[in-house]
Amino acid sequence: MITSGDETLLRRAISIAAHAVTLGDAPYGSLLAGPDGAILAEAHNTVRRDNDITAHPELKLARWAARELDLDTAARTTMYTSCQPCGMCGGGIVRSGLGRVVYALATEQLVELNPQSGDWPTVPQDGPALFDEARAPIDAYYRPS
Repeated sequence: MITSGDETLLRRAISIAAHAVTLGDAPYGSLLAGPDGAILAEAHNTVRRDNDITAHPELKLARWAARELDLDTAARTTMYTSCQPCGMCGGGIVRSGLGRVVYALATEQLVELNPQSGDWPTVPQDGPALFDEARAPIDAYYRPS
């Protein structure tokens, strides 16, 4: 359930996205709020500027949280973001232990506004294979002798 407090912070994320455009960056912005609602960190998309396909604001903030917050605090934070996180960012958010995400535009809405944003090819994957060989480094790390 989205509260009026959520809407205030979501408006800030949208403002960050709008500011990104004035800098020549893509229109995506996010912020991370602590358990008390205070803003801990903000970011916007810098994929083109940084020539880095991972420079999405959601992933930047997930990485920041994983480095800077203990697990209990991370679990009580909320990420506010102008658009629904993509699969890459979603994975980072899960692994960073963040507690909640609130977004403005759903992926489907973004694709309606910008059809190119949903125009990614499918990459074939084959596997699994070589189980006994692949498990050796896993066993060495997780089950040392």
